[in-house]
Amino acid sequence: MATVLYITAHPHDHTTSYSMAVGKAFIDAYREAHPSDEVVPIDLYSVSVPHIDADVFSGWGKLRSGQDFSSLTAEESSKVSRINELVEQFAAADKYVFVTPMWNFSFPPVMKAYLDALCVAGKTFKYTESGPVGLLSGKKALHVQARGGIYSEGPAAAMESGHRYITIIMGFFGITDVQGVFVEGHNQFPDKKEQIKADAIKHAQDVAKSF
Repeated sequence: MATVLYITAHPHDHTTSYSMAVGKAFIDAYREAHPSDEVVPIDLYSVSVPHIDADVFSGWGKLRSGQDFSSLTAEESSKVSRINELVEQFAAADKYVFVTPMWNFSFPPVMKAYLDALCVAGKTFKYTESGPVGLLSGKKALHVQARGGIYSEGPAAAMESGHRYITIIMGFFGITDVQGVFVEGHNQFPDKKEQIKADAIKHAQDVAKSF
């Protein structure tokens, strides 16, 4: 049995959002194809994801210096503990599904905060004499992304930074099997938006069977 984190970063649900609609189609098909796997939803707009701020740095610094956890302030303790929960949950999972829209060539800031929280040495990667090494090899990830224009090819392709960033971070963690399911062009070609959405949903359902 595999554990799948279904990580969504959109303020709207599948009835409004193209990325969420395609993501729902994927995870529904995944559950049907892999009934023994556990799917854990993480809605980044409804869970607590601490930013890496002065409290976090201070708390980490105290712990690295050998101070007991009880020496942390309430703010430090709360934020450091929550980040540890998120990292432990992520490291324990086997597969990851990220669902985001493209916002300003990237993704919503809640996703950046989440990925930042996961970058903890000794948990998702480690430092070696030859450089950082990922600790999560053998796992796999999928990114479902809605793009109003065409970014998979053509002149705008170089501006796409969301899927590229997720792929880089996953690689940093040692996860090299990163797939993408994109629904794109629905704003650029509004007369084709329903067909674009339907095609992306069908593609997502097909990918889910072998993910």
